[in-house]
Amino acid sequence: MTSVTIYTPSDEEVRYGLPLGRRLREFNYKHIGEYPESQVVWLNAKDSNGVAIGGIRGTVLMYWLRLEFLWVDDAFRGAGVGSRLLAEAEARGRELGAKNVGLETFEWQAPDFYRKQGYVEAARLENYFDDRDSAFMRKVL
Repeated sequence: MTSVTIYTPSDEEVRYGLPLGRRLREFNYKHIGEYPESQVVWLNAKDSNGVAIGGIRGTVLMYWLRLEFLWVDDAFRGAGVGSRLLAEAEARGRELGAKNVGLETFEWQAPDFYRKQGYVEAARLENYFDDRDSAFMRKVL
């Protein structure tokens, strides 16, 4: 048996997912067939002065749009910016083949906002941080 070294990957290995991402996909293909490579969905919102006041980040993989975060500046909350960002991200996700969308939100963040957008809670991690819960939410596109 050869020795094994655990190391921090180079920036290039992280950026391009080499060779692990490709090898994981090849393993998955054996079990579920081929699927498109991951695609990012990154959108920003800016005010009339060109200042970024919000944004959303996500990835489409295995026919899911997985949202990493949605943020809107306090001064623009309640003005529809978050709804517009979310709707556009969902539309782009659909274009990239996503059939569902999933996200995680803390109880102090925006679970009610997501419910209003048609999301349902699929799982809850209780006492995730300081006796506060985190919820995984999903929506069929």
